[in-house]
Amino acid sequence: MSKPRIGIFDFACCEGCQLQIVNLEEEILDLTGVVDVVEWREAMSEQSHEYDIAIVEGSITRPEDEERLWIIRSRAKILIALGACATTGGLNKLKNNFDFQDVREYVYGKYADMPHLFTDTVKALDEVVKVDYKIHGCPVDRKELTYVIRCLLMGKKPEIPEYPVCVECKAKGNQCLWETGQVCLGPITRAGCGARCPSFGFRCFGCRGYVDEPNIDAARDVIEKYGLNIEDLKSKMVLFGSKQVHANE
Repeated sequence: MSKPRIGIFDFACCEGCQLQIVNLEEEILDLTGVVDVVEWREAMSEQSHEYDIAIVEGSITRPEDEERLWIIRSRAKILIALGACATTGGLNKLKNNFDFQDVREYVYGKYADMPHLFTDTVKALDEVVKVDYKIHGCPVDRKELTYVIRCLLMGKKPEIPEYPVCVECKAKGNQCLWETGQVCLGPITRAGCGARCPSFGFRCFGCRGYVDEPNIDAARDVIEKYGLNIEDLKSKMVLFGSKQVHANE
């Protein structure tokens, strides 16, 4: 019986989530024993036109990126969005808040109008193609990464949390960071990270994206309780939450 074929691809990103794959260390040896990695620019020169699972990191910023993503989607039975840039657009979506010509001139100066430097609206993968599964975070959590892949190899559907980070904070007995004056995005951000940032005294930055049905009323109650306003929350949502939309909603 042939092993499942996996291709790993990247678009606009820092490639930190792919580095998490490398950081699996001993576990990566277990995985490579049951799968064939047939394409991965960071680790091999070989390429393939056929794979069972495509793991894609990065956001889509150019028309040619969309074309390439469509090709990957057409060749893959399962497509996984890896990390915040792929699942929501990530930090790259900050660009969507500005005039694109201004952005190009700021970054490239006198070369701003060169055709190969042209970038368009930043999109998450599911704003372009159908995405089967998402592994959230910036960077992704290694345990969640291996969990999702192992589930798929066993023919099971991975269960990704649909509740907010606040639930994980409560389970750990963490002090609510709103009580310390921090505007934390835990009430509206998808859990699954083990409340890593709040557990070390830092507010949730929202890198895992919003929960499917965020409890806006609860978030508003928290804001009012600590004498803040909705604009305080919105100002923090911009970093990882700029114009989150999904093509299949």
